[in-house]
Amino acid sequence: MSGVIGKSGRRHLLTLVIAFVAALAGVAIGCRLLMPAEPQASDIHVLIHRDIALDPKQAVALDRLEAQFAVRRAELEARLRGDNARLAAAIEAEHRDGPQVTQAIDAVHHSMGELQKATLAHVFAMRAVLRPDQAATFDRLVAAKLTDTGR
Repeated sequence: MSGVIGKSGRRHLLTLVIAFVAALAGVAIGCRLLMPAEPQASDIHVLIHRDIALDPKQAVALDRLEAQFAVRRAELEARLRGDNARLAAAIEAEHRDGPQVTQAIDAVHHSMGELQKATLAHVFAMRAVLRPDQAATFDRLVAAKLTDTGR
């Protein structure tokens, strides 16, 4: 078979295989590390219901906020997945840190930032539903989630 594919062809094939593996790795990293399976807002929502004694009106208000945010979060996560796919395509096309890759990385970072901003806006909206004594507990829960120190 080495007679059919010349030295130059083997190099091109190897380059394509490496680029494809790099693109897959980029997408996998983006999906697994940058987009955790359990979004923080949902975790916080569960913790609020578990650790804070809510009155029925607060529970309904928080459930409504969570439902609204789920739609926004899904939109932003879909955009981030698309940006990651474009990054993978740019890596495959350029095989280096070229202008397409740089532009795609910037788009991924922008989408990640928008998701984080929307998540924080949601967290503050949930906090606004709480009484001051409940908000103090909420603040501790949020700080623990953000610093990954547990409860």
